Amino acid sequence: MTYCLSISLDAGLVLTSDSRTNAGIDQVSTYSKMFDFKTDADRALVVLSAGNLATTQFVVEQIKRDIRENQPKNLNTLSYMSDTADYVGEILSSRIRRYSENEASGFAPEATLLLAGQIQGNPPQTFMIYPQGNHITTSRETPYLQIGESKYGKPVLDRFIRPDTTLLDAATCSLISMDSTMQSNVSVGPPIEVLIYKKDSYDISNRHRFHAEHPYLLELRKAWGDKLREAFTEMPRFSEQ
Repeated sequence: MTYCLSISLDAGLVLTSDSRTNAGIDQVSTYSKMFDFKTDADRALVVLSAGNLATTQFVVEQIKRDIRENQPKNLNTLSYMSDTADYVGEILSSRIRRYSENEASGFAPEATLLLAGQIQGNPPQTFMIYPQGNHITTSRETPYLQIGESKYGKPVLDRFIRPDTTLLDAATCSLISMDSTMQSNVSVGPPIEVLIYKKDSYDISNRHRFHAEHPYLLELRKAWGDKLREAFTEMPRFSEQ
């Protein structure tokens, strides 16, 4: 399973993903689900993936190939994030259709993507791209999008994430959201990757990787658990009267 998250803020973007693709009794596999691309200086674009690994790896490689071969349509030739989401959606949906036509019954090629970034002249944006190729984006009322195992990490986002949240506070909240998910679903697991993008910087180098025993991750988990228990003990007690 997977959990990926992109938060769109006034100050920029925060992207977070786990790295677990298989969690059996005797086998745990990890692959990064966060992909950045060598684009022109006037843009910065990142893709997060959930779903069939063969499908997502093909999509990422096709995007890179189109850039290398300077195809008429690639990440550097499109002027709007929505057009870029259409382009990535076309690659995704066409590959899924080919897999569905050619593979044996029972094969599930579906995948869902988050496309996040900024193209000069436009604000930073996030799009969720469905297997059919269509997409949605964030809004002032819903400033984040999730793919994969989203339900466990959603409550903390709903309580604390607002468009004016700072990038560092959003990064902290995203890690709490991820930890809540890992606590409830063993198929989501580290290493955890976090990318912090500052608006108008066109720089995606502020990327962090947290393994299972990373001191900050352990400290955050303990502090969050302690604060939750403290809050619970201060709640009005239930009474049968």
